[in-house]
Amino acid sequence: MERNEKEFEHIVQTHKTTIYTVCYMFSKDEEEVNDLFQDTLVNLWKGMESFKGNCKIETWIYRVALNTCITHDRKKKRARERIPLEMEANLYQDQDAESRQVQILHNRIGKLGLIDRAIVLLWLEDLSYEEIGQIVGITAKHVGVKLFRIKELLKQES
Repeated sequence: MERNEKEFEHIVQTHKTTIYTVCYMFSKDEEEVNDLFQDTLVNLWKGMESFKGNCKIETWIYRVALNTCITHDRKKKRARERIPLEMEANLYQDQDAESRQVQILHNRIGKLGLIDRAIVLLWLEDLSYEEIGQIVGITAKHVGVKLFRIKELLKQES
């Protein structure tokens, strides 16, 4: 196996949960999440040679995954409205109070704009404001301001 293929395999094995989490944040449909995951892997493969190591590999992976999902979301909005197929997939089969709260939070976050949704995801992943800023392309201080405003918006929806 070629060196690049081994590196790529290691990246995927090490960071597949992170990539899937980003994809999941941008869709509720399991098939679409899997498509986003595949598209992200393709974009990571295409971008491996251009990765210069100026930032941590995790930062680069987040950036590629978020850009892939945001681009997909924008294309989807430009496409004609389609009638969705009814799927029986339910990621939250449990009906306990905690599961319902998670679903409510996920729905509220899903109503946020693309960048705000990305910031919340990265914050929930315990990234520092500096890391979030690097990934999204804003200052750490601006991340703090945006998170404060996002939290206020989410509180207002209750």
